[in-house]
Amino acid sequence: PDPGGLPQSLDLSHNHLTELPAELADCPRLKELNLRGNRLKDKRLEKMVNGCQAKSILEYLRAGGRGKGKAESGREESRKKKREKRQKKDGGDGERDELEDVSRLLVKVLHVSESPAPLTVRVGAGVKDVRPFIVCCALRGVTLGPGNALKRFLAAQTKLHEDICEKRTAATIATHDLQLCSYSNVCSSCPGQITPLGRKEIKAKDLVRQLQLEAEEQRKQKKRQNISGLHRYLQLLDGKDNYPCLVDAEGVVISFPPITNSEKTKIKKSTRDLFLEVTSDASLQICKDVMDALILKIAELNRFTLENREDDSGSDNESDALCGPVNLNPGQNVQQTSSPLVVEQVRVVDTDGNLKVLYPSKTDLATVSSLLTVMR
Repeated sequence: PDPGGLPQSLDLSHNHLTELPAELADCPRLKELNLRGNRLKDKRLEKMVNGCQAKSILEYLRAGGRGKGKAESGREESRKKKREKRQKKDGGDGERDELEDVSRLLVKVLHVSESPAPLTVRVGAGVKDVRPFIVCCALRGVTLGPGNALKRFLAAQTKLHEDICEKRTAATIATHDLQLCSYSNVCSSCPGQITPLGRKEIKAKDLVRQLQLEAEEQRKQKKRQNISGLHRYLQLLDGKDNYPCLVDAEGVVISFPPITNSEKTKIKKSTRDLFLEVTSDASLQICKDVMDALILKIAELNRFTLENREDDSGSDNESDALCGPVNLNPGQNVQQTSSPLVVEQVRVVDTDGNLKVLYPSKTDLATVSSLLTVMR
């Protein structure tokens, strides 16, 4: 509980809930909300409970999210009338609209035609047999330097892997420092060497064997089947003769999903521009849904960092940790936070140059549209 004695966490997972009461939006101090495993009528809300913070879910309910009963709808209508009454008293629709625009998260899409150096990922023919689906984009203008911003970023990625990515079985996220890489190919097997995060350079197949030996040693030491770290994802490569990877223009392997990224493109506190990559062997739509959730999360963290001026402390060597709640302080100057993150489109093509997917397209980012203002 908080100092006032009010509970800060609520676990309603794996019940038979089909709707969420709007009254939850009246719990601003609720920081942990577990609703996974319920069959909610509102499909957008169902996705949010698997990938968003409690604050985002409460904001969605407060804004009048779908799937509510008559009582909740009536309550929201009453709130709307009260807001309109206050707005008239304060001086008109224009002021209210301006305040709402300032409070929303902003993202601007940079189209391929507008980019001076558009990014393209070329997919090899053999990928369809090992990991056929990939979605990429560049994100410019992130703030990871102050305080624990980098730690929050890494923790948020870990949480998405556990939740919406279903422990990497549905999809895998890879984030890179855009300035440290130039992308050209997606291959079906890892040629040459890879330098995994925190490890020495090694061949991909040797890395898998090394991780298998480490996993077996873990089991012997702990005398149980549970293993930790990268070793948990080895089973996702069972039965595959080739391994998927992302190779940059210099032939260096920078991503080895679902296992690890490369030390070469490791994100640091000084990183300002990101290359985001989501891969799956299940479906293209899963890749897009995960990417939507990832961009929303980064936008939330970016605004939190800008509005809560923390001292520039900590190191680049942040490990995965629990992500602190994003509680925005409306008393802070919001002018700087109104500057949008820029999402640059990336084309994925086949070996003949035929377009396979462009992200974000006009229909993408729809799953988080209630929380983001997307300028296209």
